Amino acid sequence: MRPGFDSEKYLEEQSHAILERAAKFGDKLYLEFGGKLICDFHAARILPGFDPNAKIKLLQKLKDKVDIIICIFAGDIEQRKMRADFGVAYDTDTMRTIDDLHDWGLEVRGVVVTRYQDQPAVRTFLNKLSRRGIKVYTHRPIQGYPTELDTIVSRKGYGANSYIETEKPIVIVTGPGPNSGKMATCLSQVYHEFQRGVKAGYAKFETFPVWNLPLKHPVNIAYEAATADLADVNMVDPYHLEAYGKTAVNYNRDVEIFPVVKRICARIMEPEQLYQSPTDMGVNRVGFAISDDRVVREASIQEIIRRYFRYMADYATGTADKAAVDRVKLLMDDLGVTELDRKVVAPARKAAKEAETQGKGNNNVYCGAALELPDGTIVTGKNSPLLHAASSCILNAIKLLAKLPDDLLMLSPEVIDSVSQLKKNVFKNREVSLDLAETLTALSVSVPTNSAARLAMRKLPQLAGCEMHISHLPTAGDEAGLRKLGIRLTSEPVFTSRNLFME
Repeated sequence: MRPGFDSEKYLEEQSHAILERAAKFGDKLYLEFGGKLICDFHAARILPGFDPNAKIKLLQKLKDKVDIIICIFAGDIEQRKMRADFGVAYDTDTMRTIDDLHDWGLEVRGVVVTRYQDQPAVRTFLNKLSRRGIKVYTHRPIQGYPTELDTIVSRKGYGANSYIETEKPIVIVTGPGPNSGKMATCLSQVYHEFQRGVKAGYAKFETFPVWNLPLKHPVNIAYEAATADLADVNMVDPYHLEAYGKTAVNYNRDVEIFPVVKRICARIMEPEQLYQSPTDMGVNRVGFAISDDRVVREASIQEIIRRYFRYMADYATGTADKAAVDRVKLLMDDLGVTELDRKVVAPARKAAKEAETQGKGNNNVYCGAALELPDGTIVTGKNSPLLHAASSCILNAIKLLAKLPDDLLMLSPEVIDSVSQLKKNVFKNREVSLDLAETLTALSVSVPTNSAARLAMRKLPQLAGCEMHISHLPTAGDEAGLRKLGIRLTSEPVFTSRNLFME
């Protein structure tokens, strides 16, 4: 897809805006970082040209001026909440983020577990970090939050929270997901700073929704789709409209909490430091770096359809409510699009039907997969007793990219049989056909003796960013392999077996 976003312009404007906001408060700015700090693939998908690591590069530009704090909600650790982009739990993602920041030359000042209530799983997480030299802090629930201001802004409220020592004038407060307690941590720190005679302020770095795009712009609707499980709704900021007579877009949680935040800040800060609207709190220059509106509209619509399939899959597996599916379906209806506007859906369904026709009497499960190559070509694959549909599709794709004959065997029957025997006789698996992770391993083993495999392997990086759909819920091996290849996967909410435990 053509680029529709100027990442360099965005970095320049956003860094300038942050420094300008910090100067407003004097000594210290606590900046809440919304969204993903590292690998922001949602932004990259709906803003072609957006660097997924734009935020981390921004921090590098401001390296001498920033400290970093990570927040994580205790309940998310206890419930093993997952980050879908990587297939890892929030606590694991927190540790991965610390490692990634270190690799980028940035250190974390501490990790704060918010709304902590002595959960055993959370204590284990705290022990893991502290025994590896990471400073950990806990903030317990504040009684009467967010309405009882006399308690919140007192020694029993914010004053009872652990104070996090920082040195730099800008403190980035981030977390692995929404509702991690970032805002409360920022305001708690501002309270402690003022108690110490340090003038401090608070601001938000939110990428979405984009305040200066129309309310029903697909970029903003894609944000609603991404947070359908939280029931977030975009809306015109009424406080901004009243204060300035200008229309700005925000979302319901920020608008609803703003009066409380303003009253809390009024108890802590100087009158001239107070914001007049939730949009005022934000520092967001995304809308000024969009270079091709048509491109980002198209990309955003595709993301909304992807989210629809994701929520349907999550509903089928029991990790999402039907309400999330219905919300995204309504967004699609408003835009006049259907699931078939995703180009790979119909070919994948057709491949599954062909597999069923060809395999009657031989196979109980018929699956199809379709992949769109960078030039728009659609490649399909079907499952067989030897390979999963995703495995077949990827092999066909790299074979085409390498200009190899369609009937050429990429994997020798001996290699496939060897892996199948391992799964059957040693691992005692019910299913012995190769998933994508196993297929790619088998392909790499074949490279020294198979020149065709060597040529095809070199084409795998070209699949990054390609769109793929499969006619069934992916196995763990298929999903892991596709994620590592950088392929944007959707699937039908269909199980490939009646077995409750999938190997």
